[in-house]
Amino acid sequence: MKRKMFKVIAAITLCASLILSACSKESSTTSADGKKEFRYAMSGLYKPFNYKENGKLVGFDVEIGEALAKKMNMKAVPVTNPWETLIQGLQAKKYDVILGSMAITEDRLKAVSFTNPYYRSGAQIFVSKTNTSISSAEDLKGKKVGVVKASTFKTLVAKQTDQITEYDSDITALMDLEPGRVDAVVTDQMVGLRMMKEGKSNIKDAGKPLSLDEMAIAVRKDDKELMKKLNKALDEIIQDGTYEKISKKWFGRNILGEKAK
Repeated sequence: MKRKMFKVIAAITLCASLILSACSKESSTTSADGKKEFRYAMSGLYKPFNYKENGKLVGFDVEIGEALAKKMNMKAVPVTNPWETLIQGLQAKKYDVILGSMAITEDRLKAVSFTNPYYRSGAQIFVSKTNTSISSAEDLKGKKVGVVKASTFKTLVAKQTDQITEYDSDITALMDLEPGRVDAVVTDQMVGLRMMKEGKSNIKDAGKPLSLDEMAIAVRKDDKELMKKLNKALDEIIQDGTYEKISKKWFGRNILGEKAK
C-alpha cells in the first residue's frame, strides 16, 4: 500500500514539475548563453515594419527590438501572432511585449500599458516632385485627390474637395501622381516614405501630417519593471544614434518625428 502511495505521489510531483516548466517557457525564459530572452510579438505581415523574408522575420520593428534587447543585455526573440489576438497573447504571457507598430489608443490603454512612442505616423499628403502648389490641407481645395477605398483618409479629404478618386491600393494611387491622373494622394505617411526610399516613384511628401498616430510598445499593466527598462533602453538607442541608423535604413529618414501637440 505504501509503495502504491509513493508511486502516486511521485507521479503527481512529476506532473506538477512539467506544468511549471511549461509555464516558465511562455515568456521571460533564459537562452542557452545565459541571457534572459526578450520575446516581442508582431503580426509578421506588415512590410516593411515586420515581415518574413526567406523564412526569417525582418523589418524595422524587428531591428528596433534587437537594439533594445542589446541595451537590456537580453536575447532578442521576435515572434508572430495574429494581429487581432496580439493583446490577448500578451495578457496570456505568451511573450513579454508587443512591438509590432501598434498605435496608442484609449481602448488599448484599458488593456495594456504603453512605453514612450518609438515612431509616429499619420495621414500624409503626397504629390509629384514637380508639384509646388500643394503644401497643406487647404491647398487640396478643388484638387483631384486619391485615397484608398474604405479608409479614414477619405473623411479628411472630403473636408477640402469633392473630387476624390478611390483606389484598391496605396501604391496604385501614388503611382498616378507622376502622370497627373490625380493632383495629390492622402495615405499613411510611412507607406509613401518607403516608396520614396525605394525610388519607385517620383513623389514627395507635402506639408505636415493631417493626423498623427503614436506607435509604442505594449506591456502588461503589472510589468512595471520591464516598462522602466524599455523606456530607458529606447532613450539610449535614440541618444546614441542607433535608432536613426535603423530608421534611415528602412525609410531614408528619422521616423520618430515630433510629439503630437
